[in-house]
Amino acid sequence: MDDIKIAAVCMHSIPGGIERNLARMESFVSKAAADSADIVCFPELSISGYLTTEPDRLYPASLYEEIVGRISDLASAAGLLILAGAIEVPSSGKPYITQVVAGPQGLLGCYRKTHLSPPEKDAYAAGQTLGLFHYGGVTFGLQLCYEAHFPELSTVMALGGADVVLMPHASPWGTPEEKLQSWLRHLPGRAFDNALFVVACNQVGTTPQGLSFPGVALCLSPAGRLIGRYTGAREDMLSVVLEGNALKNAREHRMGYFLPHRRPELYKGLLQALD
Repeated sequence: MDDIKIAAVCMHSIPGGIERNLARMESFVSKAAADSADIVCFPELSISGYLTTEPDRLYPASLYEEIVGRISDLASAAGLLILAGAIEVPSSGKPYITQVVAGPQGLLGCYRKTHLSPPEKDAYAAGQTLGLFHYGGVTFGLQLCYEAHFPELSTVMALGGADVVLMPHASPWGTPEEKLQSWLRHLPGRAFDNALFVVACNQVGTTPQGLSFPGVALCLSPAGRLIGRYTGAREDMLSVVLEGNALKNAREHRMGYFLPHRRPELYKGLLQALD
C-alpha cells in the first residue's frame, strides 16, 4: 500500500434535513480536497440523520437514489473517494442502514450494515454481505458502529486483503472523552491483531429527537497505536496520512504478524456452537 491521506469527519446530522446535511458534507469535501485527501469518511447515516423510529417514513426510495447520485457526482467533481451514510429505502420491506462509497470514476458500491444493535433491529433490515472495497491501490473494509464489537469481521476483512478498516459511527452515548476511552478498549485490538489501520468517526451534536452524539474521531496504526485523534462538541475533521511502510513493517514482523499462524481447523466450534 502506498501512503494515503484519510479525512475522518465528525458531522452534525439532522434527521430529515437532507439538503442541510448534504451542504455540510459538500463543505467538508471541499476542505478535504484542498488538504489533498484521498478519502473522506463521514459518519453512519450522516446524510439522512440517525433514527430508530419509523425510518422508512423519512423519505421515499426515489430520494435515496437521488442522494446516491449526488454523492457520486460530488466525488467525481472533487476527485476523491467519499463514504457517506444514508437510510436506504427499498421498494418493499424494511430500510437498511447504508454507507455509500463513491470515487472519481463513479459509484463503487453501497454497503448495508450487517450487525444491527438491539434498538435498530425492529426498524431496519440487516445486510448480508461484508463491506470490502478496492480503491487506488488500497483495500479497505467497512464496519458501521455496532459492528466494530465483532472481532471476526476485522479478521475476515484482513484475510480478504484489507489494509484499512473504516468505522463510521452514529453512537449517542457519553462525553467525547468517555467515547474515546470506550473505543480505546477494543479498537486497538482490531488493528494490532490483524495488522491493519483502523479509522473511526462519530456524529456530533444533539438532534431534535434528543439524541446527543459525542464528537470523536481517531486513527490507529497496524501496531494498535493511536496516531491521530479528535474529541470535542463541535463538527471537525481529522486528517491523517496512513504510511505504507508502517503496514509493511507490521506484516513483515516475524512475531507480531499473527494471521499467517492461524489454525482455523481448531475454530470450527465457533460456527458449530451456532447450529
